[in-house]
Amino acid sequence: MSSSPDPSSSAAQSAPQTDELPVRKPGFFARFFGTAPNPEPESMNGVPALPAVDGAPGLVPGTGMSNLRRLRVEDVSIPRVEIISVSCDIELDDLVAVFRQSGLTRLPVYDGTLDTPIGMVHLKDVALRYGFNGGGGGFSLRTMLRPLLYAPPSMPIGVLLQKMQTDRTHMALVIDEYGGVDGLVTIEDLIEQVIGEIEDEHDVEEDRPWLKEDAGSYLALARAPLDEFEAEIGMKLVEEADEDEIDTLGGVVFVLTGRVPARGEVIPHPSGAEFEVVDADPRRIKRLRVRLPKGS
Repeated sequence: MSSSPDPSSSAAQSAPQTDELPVRKPGFFARFFGTAPNPEPESMNGVPALPAVDGAPGLVPGTGMSNLRRLRVEDVSIPRVEIISVSCDIELDDLVAVFRQSGLTRLPVYDGTLDTPIGMVHLKDVALRYGFNGGGGGFSLRTMLRPLLYAPPSMPIGVLLQKMQTDRTHMALVIDEYGGVDGLVTIEDLIEQVIGEIEDEHDVEEDRPWLKEDAGSYLALARAPLDEFEAEIGMKLVEEADEDEIDTLGGVVFVLTGRVPARGEVIPHPSGAEFEVVDADPRRIKRLRVRLPKGS
């Protein structure tokens, strides 16, 4: 890292201006929000210190043991609408198809509706009993069910993690005040709050940081390189003066909002584009849907 002062720092602003250190003009976002560069060392070019975005270091640590006490189950669980589950009367071929399409190894099982969960099915149990090709007769899902844990939204994640370890259970359903299912959390979700993102072979590969859904719409990782995405869509999302400070799509959204936006939130861009937060937790954005302006 260079030892020369940042042009926006207090040291740089108090130093005499020379030809070797030209004055930097306010960038796109500074002009858009009507803010001047902040001389405080905790900020950069008027951008406040922000939490980390996937794939890029932040100014505020987002992981650590303190999260076990600070975060609640509702902070890390996936919402009900994103839960992939199966009915207890599902046929074997259909169950194998759900495992194959989702890439999951554990699925919650319900009787009637998801608000009546009766357990969890593990891919290993199905494979060992009926073969990896799903062969064999007399299929009965109820005979292979494993118990599920149930947790209130307000439970500290450290308490749930300890209970999962004690009961040797890797999945819990979040139950609301009326007894309905409100979300789902796995032991991996909890551990990630302490040590950071855990990726496996089923996660999105680095060489495919975005997917074009249809004309003018992209599903992208928050850590997608900004310069590469701008080249893909043929338009600039930041001006040249800001390019040194913003490297990812998630960084653009952080600057626009000044905070970590919630899942489902839509953030407008001055160009007319829109960023929809598809997946996020309290400390970072994971996935975005980018809708370009009509005619782009």
